[in-house]
Parts: sequence; structure tokens; C-alpha cells
Amino acid sequence: MDGIINLLKPPHMTSHDTVGYLRRLLKTKKVGHTGTLDPMAAGVLPICIGNATKVSQFLLNDSKVYRCELTLGYNTDTQDRWGKVIKEGKVDATKDEIIKVFDEFKGEILQKPPMYSALKHQGRKLYELAREGKTVEREARKVTIHELNILDIQSEKILFDVYCSKGTYVRTLCEDIGNRLNAGGHMSFLLRTSSGRFTLKETVTVEQLQELQLEDIEQNHLFPMDYPLLEMPSVHIKSNSIKYLLNGNNMLHKNILRHDPMRENQYVRVYAEQKFMAVGIVKKDEEFYIDIHRVFN
Repeated sequence: MDGIINLLKPPHMTSHDTVGYLRRLLKTKKVGHTGTLDPMAAGVLPICIGNATKVSQFLLNDSKVYRCELTLGYNTDTQDRWGKVIKEGKVDATKDEIIKVFDEFKGEILQKPPMYSALKHQGRKLYELAREGKTVEREARKVTIHELNILDIQSEKILFDVYCSKGTYVRTLCEDIGNRLNAGGHMSFLLRTSSGRFTLKETVTVEQLQELQLEDIEQNHLFPMDYPLLEMPSVHIKSNSIKYLLNGNNMLHKNILRHDPMRENQYVRVYAEQKFMAVGIVKKDEEFYIDIHRVFN
């Protein structure tokens, strides 16, 4: 079984737990996810199966969309409602003030990763240190908030959608907005509605998978390996070049049957006899060629 399951991760289940569960259910060890989703959050979590685990490296940079609820009034040590209250504030911002502050967080911003995260410091995960009561200095990183749309404001609760780059911590975004409003704040709800090409509409639940035979899962809930890469141009090589491709050799102009419009240093999908075979990078010497980056067969 080679492909990608668009799983609707339930709350109270870690991304690592979902991988272990699917390994047992699908009876295969080659299972991996494409980016951690907070344990208490729910939503889109693409799971790569079999040879598709080799594709996951190309999905880690995918932008994400979340629906989130920010509750103003206090900060917690985990930046969400399941943490310990560490600071309280007064909620007196007007609707116009809230809208203005939200607008200030659009575009490229600097964000300091939270202590409760899977990032590592000297070989140890930050959340392990946090649970021991330790705090280490974290360098702020650039992330991009492509869109930030308020859906509803009810007293201290703000419901919004955020479309953001990889590496964005929505918990931290909530706290930073709350602090900018001089009220403090934390994330009280989080649902990932899309990750790259995968959306909430096509997800399958753990409970649904449990009721299905492996054949049914493969036929009805397994996306092909190239599905998340369809924005890359495609290159089709000649049949007599397959053996060279499988050895990782560059695909020269003479090896190529046809291709989409492409530019130098762009990732491309490589096919042979209508089968997805590899991902390469367009390079140019005297003429264009494809530097094979990863072979999937």
C-alpha cells in the first residue's frame, strides 16, 4: 500500500499516536505524518503510507489553514486553555481595536517558539524541559501570516481563520495578540482545515477506518503519492531511460519525452510510462536537465 490518507485527527491524540495506530491497522511499519498537530487540536493530518513516506519531506513546507478561538483575559504556561494560568489581564478592547491589532499581525512577522513545543535544545525537546520547570532562550523566527480573518467576536472570545506558513505556532499567535491588546490571551480551540492540497472535506476519521477492510481503504481513502505535488510541473521521460532514472542519474534533454513549462531550480515530478517515479530539480548547463532528487520506485 503506497499513498496518503487524509486523516481527521481527533483531539486528545498526538500526531505520533496516529502513526502508531495506523501502523497496526494497516499492518505496515512504513507510516509517517507530514507535520505535527497539537495533541488537543483536531483536523487535517496527512499520513504517508509505504513508499509515500519518501514524499513527506516535500510536504513539510506546505502552508496551513486553521480555525481558531482566542480567549482574552489570561495567559497560560502552554498558551492554550489546558495550561496553568500564569498571568491575568483586563478585557476592555473595543471591536475596532481588536480588528486593528489583528491587522498588525498580517504578513511576515517574528515569532518566538513556545517552550511547550517539539523543537529541540541541546538534544532535548523543549516540552520535556518545560515539564521540568526549565526555560531556555529561544530565538524568534520569521513566519508568514498570509490571511487573518475574524469571524466572530463575543465578549472575550474571538473566532478567526488563519492561513499561515509552516512553522507558525497558532498558540503563540493567540498569546501575542492578547498581549498586544494588554489583556493576555490563550488559544481555546484549534481546528486545522487544510494542509497543502489536503482539506477537511476529504478527511476520514479513525472510526471510519476501523470499519473498513484494507482493500476498501486503498480504493476509497488513499490519495496517490503525486497528489500533494500536483503544483510541480511534470516531466515525462522515455522508456529506455527508466534504468538510468532508477540509478539516480540526471535526466538529460535526450532522455525527456515531454514536459510542462518549467524554470531553473524548480522542483518537478518525473514520470515514465505514465507512472510517478521521482522528484527532481531543474538545472541548466548548456541546456536544461533534471537533477534527480528522490526516486520512489
